[in-house]
Amino acid sequence: MAVELEQLCAVVLPLARQELLPRFNRVAAAVKADGSVVTEADLACQQAVSAALAAHWPQIPLLGEEMTTAEQQRLLADSAAGLWCLDPLDGTSNFAAGIPYFALALAYIRHGEVQLGLVYDPVRDECFSAARGQGAWLNGVPLRTRATGLALARCVALVDFKRLTPALATRLACSPPFASQRNFGSSALDWCQLAAGRGQLYLHGRQNLWDYAAGSLILAEAGGCAETLQGEPVLHVGLQPRSVVATLDPALFGPWRAWIAAAGG
Repeated sequence: MAVELEQLCAVVLPLARQELLPRFNRVAAAVKADGSVVTEADLACQQAVSAALAAHWPQIPLLGEEMTTAEQQRLLADSAAGLWCLDPLDGTSNFAAGIPYFALALAYIRHGEVQLGLVYDPVRDECFSAARGQGAWLNGVPLRTRATGLALARCVALVDFKRLTPALATRLACSPPFASQRNFGSSALDWCQLAAGRGQLYLHGRQNLWDYAAGSLILAEAGGCAETLQGEPVLHVGLQPRSVVATLDPALFGPWRAWIAAAGG
């Protein structure tokens, strides 16, 4: 059974609005074993989306962020036929603190590649989506590479300092090659802001599969470039976290990557 992006959006978006918005800034947060935050909204949204996907595509299993590591590993070991990868609430710390920057992120992975990606921001009602080889969209409008003509010194960079090495983080903070820096607190949405041209550079030291799977396809289909700090493809269908160096404009990727390498990244 083929999975159509339009149908997927129709199934998932109403659930994200229903499960997340009424709970925004109204639920208590707990801390998981890995130090990350989880709320009732994470669990309720994952349960609702999982049930809806199973009803429409019963043959495709779902790997969710809020599953145990053992469950996730079991699913990945048998993922060749395809699976969903869901982060029901990316930006949970923002959500719990009342900061309106969070999203649901969903990817369909098959044969080791992301085939479909969907990131939905219910606060702004913005749906970023992509289908492999077919393009990327924001609320149905195509996202395409735009040559900026900018030097690094004039760029806005989306940088998560927390997960970088102290040496690289210090160099970026004290001698940045860009004009301005932002860190919004949702990896999935950051990929999409880059794909939409709301910033020119991106750097993150550690993301999980559910953080980057959907967003990496959206950026790639918009014409952007990305790799890890080690120069490898970002996508790896496993639980090992991955770093990200990315730009939307391919002309900026080489200079950005070279500066990071020279700085010890």
